[in-house]
Amino acid sequence: MPSFHPDFLARLSFTTDQVAALSALGEARGRQELFVHQQPERLESLRQVAVVESTESSNRIEGITAPRHRIEALLLKPTAPRDRSEQEIAGYRDALALIHESHAHMPFSVNVLLQLHGMLYRYHHAAAGSGFAGRFKMTDNQIVEHRPDGSTRVRFQPTPAVQTPQAMAEFVEGYRLAAQPPALHPLVGVPLAILDFLCVHPFSDGNGRVARLATLLLLYQHGYTVGRYISLERIFEESKESYYETLERSSQGWHDDAHDPHPWLDYFWGAMQRAYSEFEDRVGVLSGGRGSKSELVRDAILRRIGPFAISDIERDCPGVSRELVRLVLRQMRDEGVLVLEGRGRGAKWKKIQE
Repeated sequence: MPSFHPDFLARLSFTTDQVAALSALGEARGRQELFVHQQPERLESLRQVAVVESTESSNRIEGITAPRHRIEALLLKPTAPRDRSEQEIAGYRDALALIHESHAHMPFSVNVLLQLHGMLYRYHHAAAGSGFAGRFKMTDNQIVEHRPDGSTRVRFQPTPAVQTPQAMAEFVEGYRLAAQPPALHPLVGVPLAILDFLCVHPFSDGNGRVARLATLLLLYQHGYTVGRYISLERIFEESKESYYETLERSSQGWHDDAHDPHPWLDYFWGAMQRAYSEFEDRVGVLSGGRGSKSELVRDAILRRIGPFAISDIERDCPGVSRELVRLVLRQMRDEGVLVLEGRGRGAKWKKIQE
């Protein structure tokens, strides 16, 4: 596979700033482990929020949406999906739960990737066209950009369908060999693996979601478990333009082993740095007093996309009183950050900049 070819890896070099970024992420991982061991009960609320955000954002990147209350019902209590969107959201829920619970026992392999894809569509068994679940694509596909004016542009031409099984086997073996001593740094190997996976684009649908699940799986196996508490999928969604732009830039020349992975690597490390920064901020909030809880509420509000109700913020901030949520909302309204739309039980808050 291009990114794990020995000659390609031998040519790969890094600037002083890039080496410093990797070192800083290693230090953040060490602090994360300390927090997890010292404050496991306080991190449970972060974990619950991250599960909802990860499932919601990873699906929404692909245009799969459902009302927030339905997503929370699907994720936090036994609820049957009602339509195709909810079926796919429930499938992502199950795949994410499997990774959270069993990543140490899930060797990175073709079969595991097929299993994750199959789980995404496990609730489609009664739907027409559901036979592609857990199977490689049967026809060639393209990575296409859909522009606001309705036009389209081909970003990348992936591996042909007939070559996909062999390409996937070579890709997984290349990653396995690169992970052996003297091992490639995991925060180089993981994003390279995701880049190669997306360039093969092995499935007819669901490639982006499987890639994000595989990202968590590989990071967790190397001890970078921040995605359990801070949604990396949300960070990818909030920087979606850069996410797609850097993937496109780094895929150019991929078929000829002549691509430049650095745009994607820099983006990936930046997303990881943001996740660790948020993690440490929120752990500090959970450890503090009333003033810190106000910051927790403010942070939850700023992460919201679209209109929201007070009850939404309450769910994002377990242990915070409704009175404090109301206080922070009023403060942010007075600061010109929020506006209240509607009256009574149907009233919704909205960020003005949206």
